[in-house]
Amino acid sequence: MKMQVLGTGCPKCKQLEENAKKAFPDAGIEKVEDMGRILNAGVMMTPALVADGKLISQGKVLSPEEIKKLLK
Repeated sequence: MKMQVLGTGCPKCKQLEENAKKAFPDAGIEKVEDMGRILNAGVMMTPALVADGKLISQGKVLSPEEIKKLLK
């Protein structure tokens, strides 16, 4: 699974990245801070989580458990 955390580098974005790593330690997680790429992904609120090209969440920090539940 390929995951992306989209955000400007704020504390919430960093926390979502850490939670995604805890939820799926073997997944390749890319941090995207480029606003052009964020907007092209259709994200209007950060932080956002994308898994295999699909927008999973935006505008909130998901816990590792919430991430696992959404990606089952």
